Amino acid sequence: MTSSDFQIEAHNSPPADWEGFVAAHPAAHLYHRPAWTELIRRNFGHPTRFITLRRDGELAGVLPVTHFKSLIFGQTGVSLPFVNYGGPLLADPAGAEPLMTFLKELRVREGWKSVEIRHDAKLETGAPFKTHKVTFILDLPENPDDLMNFFKAKLRSQIRRPGKDGFYAKRGGVDLLDVYYRVFAENMRDLGTPVLPKGFFRDILETFPEETSVVAVYDADHRPASASFLIRSGETMEIPWASSLREFNRSSPNMLLYWESFMVAMEAGCKFFDFGRCTVDAGTYRFKKQWGSREVPLYWYYALPENETLPEVSPANPKFEMMVQMWQKLPLGISNLLGPRIIRHIPG
Repeated sequence: MTSSDFQIEAHNSPPADWEGFVAAHPAAHLYHRPAWTELIRRNFGHPTRFITLRRDGELAGVLPVTHFKSLIFGQTGVSLPFVNYGGPLLADPAGAEPLMTFLKELRVREGWKSVEIRHDAKLETGAPFKTHKVTFILDLPENPDDLMNFFKAKLRSQIRRPGKDGFYAKRGGVDLLDVYYRVFAENMRDLGTPVLPKGFFRDILETFPEETSVVAVYDADHRPASASFLIRSGETMEIPWASSLREFNRSSPNMLLYWESFMVAMEAGCKFFDFGRCTVDAGTYRFKKQWGSREVPLYWYYALPENETLPEVSPANPKFEMMVQMWQKLPLGISNLLGPRIIRHIPG
């Protein structure tokens, strides 16, 4: 199919030049790599269509779109489910409009209800979008002392507070998976959200051992109190998943958790720390803002039928409120058993 000067096609597998294009693109995330979308297929059964834009035969843009098959929401295209980012990598911004036109046609051809594009910048297109989510980016210096001195006195005191109460941190990978998942699963249950499967996180750590890591914080009695999962893309370290247990809130282990996560990023040579998406004015929004990081809007674009309302798949949706309250009351063993079976049907 040709649109303007671009030849746009959808493939069932990535063309040979996809990987090199992603590696060279400054806005690429680890999620654009074919190994990531294959990981999603292995763990959730959702295949990916690989969209390419070419100009005079040369690759000028790529977009992975996962075919999300859900018993709850029907069939949709998502770039990308379960994570904060996806979106097109374009050599020329002018490719955005013909790409969205192509996605509208692809949606009809595939029988999808919608196509959702999670992007970290505004695109040159008239397609409808939402800016209901933001992230925060912290510029990282080379020296940890410079970072500590950058923070206000109150924040520095909060970072040191857990250590005074005997809390300590460990950094690792697969060796800390059990600890991470124990904290993560309990926190997700308390939030009323089905938990992602443990095998998914193991697969990430084993597939991308150089780009991923885990940080865990323990109390003085060696009980896990908080944990984070870190993913590096180029010079940016992202923290897509982090959890703390409520019983330890008095000592604020999450403050030590984030400090140690910053240290992992700096030791990896990263220049930026991405706090992950959140909703404006929510509790997580205020927590992330306090670090002196800069707020960055996120743009979620949609290919939809004419006059269709933009989808709202969120716990904040009143339709899901009762479900959230019921989930919070489940025993942890049951939520851990049922959660992975449900979450595969929710793009997250």
